[in-house]
Amino acid sequence: MDYSKWLKNRELEYKNGVLHIAGMNTIELSEKYGTPVYIVNENLIRIRYRKLKETLDSEYENNAIHYAVKANSNLSVLKILKSEGASFDCSSVGEIYTCFKAGIKPKSIFYTGNMFTNQDFKFAVENDILINLDSISQINRLVKVYDDLGKEKKTISFRINPEFGAGHHAHTITAGKYIKFGILGHQVIEAYSKAKQLGFNKFGIHMHIGSGVLDAHDFEKATEKLLSIAINLTDTLDMKLEFIDFGGGIGIPYRPEEDDFNLELYKNIVLKKFVDITEREVFGKPILKIEPGRYISAEASIILTQINTIKDNGFKLFAGVDAGFHTLVRPTMYSAYHHIIPCETKQGVQSLKYDIAGPICESGDILGKEREFPELKEEDFLAVLDAGAYGYVMSSSYNSRPRPAEILINNGQPYLIRESEKFDDMLSHQIIPEHLK
Repeated sequence: MDYSKWLKNRELEYKNGVLHIAGMNTIELSEKYGTPVYIVNENLIRIRYRKLKETLDSEYENNAIHYAVKANSNLSVLKILKSEGASFDCSSVGEIYTCFKAGIKPKSIFYTGNMFTNQDFKFAVENDILINLDSISQINRLVKVYDDLGKEKKTISFRINPEFGAGHHAHTITAGKYIKFGILGHQVIEAYSKAKQLGFNKFGIHMHIGSGVLDAHDFEKATEKLLSIAINLTDTLDMKLEFIDFGGGIGIPYRPEEDDFNLELYKNIVLKKFVDITEREVFGKPILKIEPGRYISAEASIILTQINTIKDNGFKLFAGVDAGFHTLVRPTMYSAYHHIIPCETKQGVQSLKYDIAGPICESGDILGKEREFPELKEEDFLAVLDAGAYGYVMSSSYNSRPRPAEILINNGQPYLIRESEKFDDMLSHQIIPEHLK
């Protein structure tokens, strides 16, 4: 993709040599709120959601987009998507609770956890949350919770591991025989037979192959496997599925030379094949569900950071910044690439290669290696792009560094949507026993 188009696709552009996000000056934002700071573009979240919804609606109107809350659980982000009509996919009780705080109703929430505890089940059942089981062994404990609470057993779903996985890193591939998630094909009839025997009367089926998939072809084998399992399930047990959930995983182009995820190809590989099987009268018209996170929120956010140190050790140049893997862990954890650009362009200076290094006391705290910039100076500002998914949610206070603020941009106005932590915030839950006082 053309570089300027790649930036504009994120509503980023240089005006008079200064980087702007959604029309706002990044240097002014840095100076007003301090750095590091997360800047979130509300309009881009809405654009990404609507584009995906239009793609689904064009093929099959009985659909639901369950936003993957684990990607970005800021209350304002959830409220934006709620206003767009989104549903939500939660991977923990904490994420469900956060959805409640954002005003999201239980009927819009799908709980896809793994290694559920009895406490997890109790919270979900008490609050009428649809549960997506990860193991046959879990159903007995779940039924006991229903019975203990005197609640009616209605809909249940199982996560199917189609054995074909994909993702941008080994740790984000979530399907395969040696992966911890879901049940395999040969276990499906047993799982749903048991669910029927134990009193459930409505059923769904789900898969998720991984995170950050950029080639739509990676969904092909898994989709075919899931649909064949669904057909066999309905034929063998004479049941109709309320929904078929193809999970998330749709990626974004983190590198300027990468193209956008091809939604038309995804439509042909996933949606059209789903529609084909609904033509069988016995199959009915189940809801088609998907669970994108990164696709909707990642490109909508950047991290602004300031250079504090230029270090030349005779072998390598380092640009030290105040963001690090406590702010964005993906480069360290996954060797993930995030594009980094200056907030102000410079003319007539030489280009040099730098490692962009954070302040954490770890050698792995490098946000970008061998990145080329017009010669950088201390106190310059940089922008780390595509930080709206798995950015703040994976941040930490390691080295006792408080987490930064989050700022939402809407119609040319900035709004503080999360205050930066203070030192006392990090200590507020510690209790010193009497003998140490």
